[in-house]
Amino acid sequence: MLQAIGLTSAPRRDLPPAVDDLTFEARPGQLTALLGAPGSGRTTALRLMLELEPGRGVTYFRGRPLHQLAHPAREVGTLLGDVPGHPVRTTRGQLKLMCAVAGVPVSRAEEMLEVVGLSGVADQRLGTLSLGMDRRLGLAAALLGDPHTLVLDEPAEGLSPRENAWLHGLLRGHADHGGTVLCTFADPKEAARVADRVVTIDGGRLVADQDATAFARTRLRPRVAVATPHAARLGALVSREARAAQRSVEVVAEDGSHLSVYGSSCAEVGETAFRNGVLLHRLADEVGDTGPSVTVPPRERPERPGSSPSLPIAPRPARTPLRPLRYELRRLLGVRTTFLLAAGVLASSAVLAVLLARSGQTEPPRLLAAWPALLPLPPAALGAGLFGALAFGDEYRYPALAADRGTVPRRLGLLLAKLVVTAATALLLAALAVGVDHQALRLVYGAGVMGPPRDWAGLGAGWAGLAVGCAWAGLLAAGIFRATSAGLAAVLAVPVVVVPLLRKAVAGHSVRSVAGLPDRLRDLAWVRWPHVLDHWLLAALHLVAEPVGAALALSLAVLVCAYLLTGLRARARW
Repeated sequence: MLQAIGLTSAPRRDLPPAVDDLTFEARPGQLTALLGAPGSGRTTALRLMLELEPGRGVTYFRGRPLHQLAHPAREVGTLLGDVPGHPVRTTRGQLKLMCAVAGVPVSRAEEMLEVVGLSGVADQRLGTLSLGMDRRLGLAAALLGDPHTLVLDEPAEGLSPRENAWLHGLLRGHADHGGTVLCTFADPKEAARVADRVVTIDGGRLVADQDATAFARTRLRPRVAVATPHAARLGALVSREARAAQRSVEVVAEDGSHLSVYGSSCAEVGETAFRNGVLLHRLADEVGDTGPSVTVPPRERPERPGSSPSLPIAPRPARTPLRPLRYELRRLLGVRTTFLLAAGVLASSAVLAVLLARSGQTEPPRLLAAWPALLPLPPAALGAGLFGALAFGDEYRYPALAADRGTVPRRLGLLLAKLVVTAATALLLAALAVGVDHQALRLVYGAGVMGPPRDWAGLGAGWAGLAVGCAWAGLLAAGIFRATSAGLAAVLAVPVVVVPLLRKAVAGHSVRSVAGLPDRLRDLAWVRWPHVLDHWLLAALHLVAEPVGAALALSLAVLVCAYLLTGLRARARW
């Protein structure tokens, strides 16, 4: 059971609300049509139900609001517009990604491909799908969690008659198995043919709530809309004259002062009123679903104890996936961009290392990292930063994570998964870059070109810290500003802007030293750590003391604070 009570959108400036005090219900086992002309507020009503727009009112899905559902994707399946997904991801890969979002087994993707008839194009890219295939994929994504309720915005728009028949059969099957189906329609004839119940809205307000039979009988025939203070008298006169003339005329009283006359015309009704001295306030022909003669007030519905139709609606952060780490891995490895970017980084690093070794003036650590003085960062660090920026940038460009699918990128579980995956990617890329550079140098200049550095542990820790720091800087900046370019700009700002500022701030002779800090920390600590850890502690301090390390640590601290502040502000607003 879906119950929408008092839905009212938040008006902008001096405009009237797109949805105004809308109340209706969609019952299980039925296909309910939300009918209205373009601009009537159908899509806004759905977004209010799914808590995607600010407003007032409340919607219950089997007795609970959406934000109180433990697993929204398993209770409500939605299709609002096109399927958002990376255009080079395959159909199968997109559904597997959505399985991680919904927290269902990945085998469910293959089942849904069979159900919607996309098994033959499972390896086809999303960017090459036709409109009909895209709609089928959207339905498959909506059905992944085996939801009880389906909320669909014009799912048949642009489909061929054959695809239309298939879609309506699928929705009818879901309803026949006890599910609740709510679809928006713009064509009244299609709504009457497909739906069990038709809810008509106009100007964001409820016009009529009828079963399909009554809707077809009263709203799909040409009629004459009449408004008069003597409605009962005029109705009796029109019916009596029609019987005398042996014409089939039906008079339906809408309320105390409005009539709908079927089988007649404005001229005939007007002449009858004129001959009998009946005052008319309105007389108009209406064909099809052009709106009733009066807005029917919504029916009284029992409210849940303690609830109020004026409960504010606001876009809320939905639930994280049950397996955010699996989701993040599928997001990273499901597109060719990952592998092409990694290959480009390793190739450019090897070429730079060979060119730097030719002069013989580059230090071995910089030579292995392929870090010339002209570049603010080596290719591996820039690549790690770009991977981090893409981790959040793709969420906003191709939103596989959306509030109506049960998850948004602000949740802690998903953030931790992205931090772990980007750190692992950065470490792997950094290690591969060093290995490829070393092999390229041996191949071009021979085995004696360089040996292992003496302080390889400290240098390795610094190299790993640089790669991970760049990756996290790109990740957090892209999450704050919701763009990949912002993440990459934050990475480049560390050596270009922050490092020079820090060097100016600490310029001058130092009269203090941190020598002996490990011993002093051991005296303060409750637990005695081995002396071998002192070496690693000094290496970490040396790393942070370096201009790039200090700048990176400072940038990460600022980005973490900014991310937390934006997250808290969003939660307070919601």
